[in-house]
Amino acid sequence: MTARAADRSRYNRATAHLDAPVAVVDLEAFDANAADLVRRAGGKPVRVASKSVRCRALLERVLARPGFAGIMSFTLAESLWLARAGFDDVLLAYPSADRSAYAELAADPKLAAAVTVMVDDHAQLEFIAAARAGGTEEIRVCLELDTSLRLLGGRVRVGALRSPLRSPAQLAELARSVKRRPGFRLVGLMAYEGHVAGVGDSVAGRPFRSRAVRLMQAAARRELAVRRAEVVRAVRAVAPGLEFVNGGGTGSVQHTAAEASVTEIAAGSGLYVPRLFDNYTSFTGRPAALFAQPVVRRPGVGVVTVLGGGYPASGAAGPDRLPVPYLPEGLRYDPQEGPGEVQTPLLGAPADDLLIGDKVWFRHAKAGELCERFDELHLIEGDRITATVPTYRGEGHAFL
Repeated sequence: MTARAADRSRYNRATAHLDAPVAVVDLEAFDANAADLVRRAGGKPVRVASKSVRCRALLERVLARPGFAGIMSFTLAESLWLARAGFDDVLLAYPSADRSAYAELAADPKLAAAVTVMVDDHAQLEFIAAARAGGTEEIRVCLELDTSLRLLGGRVRVGALRSPLRSPAQLAELARSVKRRPGFRLVGLMAYEGHVAGVGDSVAGRPFRSRAVRLMQAAARRELAVRRAEVVRAVRAVAPGLEFVNGGGTGSVQHTAAEASVTEIAAGSGLYVPRLFDNYTSFTGRPAALFAQPVVRRPGVGVVTVLGGGYPASGAAGPDRLPVPYLPEGLRYDPQEGPGEVQTPLLGAPADDLLIGDKVWFRHAKAGELCERFDELHLIEGDRITATVPTYRGEGHAFL
């Protein structure tokens, strides 16, 4: 029996009393992935990206482990919710335009002490100041650096369109603006190198593309390491009390941790290891989060149909954004249909051994987005469910 076949047997035994659709997290794999992130971080704390987890119980579990500290959130409303729930170090990774949430933040000492907001534009500071609604608490601020790689004199850009702040002078200027404004305190700097951390460099069947990605990423790491160090020096000259410099992502943990200017690493997807993280030379994780759909039809030889399963991930549309049939091994989508909203035909020899009501296990393309489809996660240890915990959705929240 292969390791994957053994996992399928465990998951089927653990969930035999549950009807699909159902979502699970294998805690042995989850914990092993967490340990690997800490190992690769080389002694620097790992801040957990909540958008990749979207389950309070699992955020609590990983933050209880040595080597993890703090949350990187994705909306201001989520940040306030987490702070009220007892998480005392929440860095909002994206600028917000939520006036009511800013008013809450500025009016509550506990929230203001726990939450740090992201800024990359003078206009955002003006927006926050106008949204205070009389609140007098000091707002903790983090600045974001654009990490993209510019080639051919800037005519070619590799990397996400995020912050407009690129040079040490630009970051220092905004740092001075924060410092001059009463009611704000600059505490952090963030730089997310998604073109390194979030792009696989070993894609099966595409050796030339994989080689090109590796060359690009090596060049990007070299350029960013120099520029990030210069930016940190420039910002610390304005704000000597800077508390943290955050960088990284699951795919670049060890590379970013090697930079002396970086004080903490951000990662989250590496806990669940969705399918987009199968194509890396820098690490190998264990799939920890899966969902199962029930077989509801047997249209013919070598074909079964499962209920639903059409859960595409965000990003540029393409086959890599689709869930992948994982267990039993050997199933594939019908190219004429793909994963559907209400039904999904699956082809392959294993289909002939599946009966009505049997479970087919899938892996989502991205990490936390799976939790937008399910109210709860069943936590598996060995071949038993040891806990069932709510996702954000199960607690009544859809922050985006």
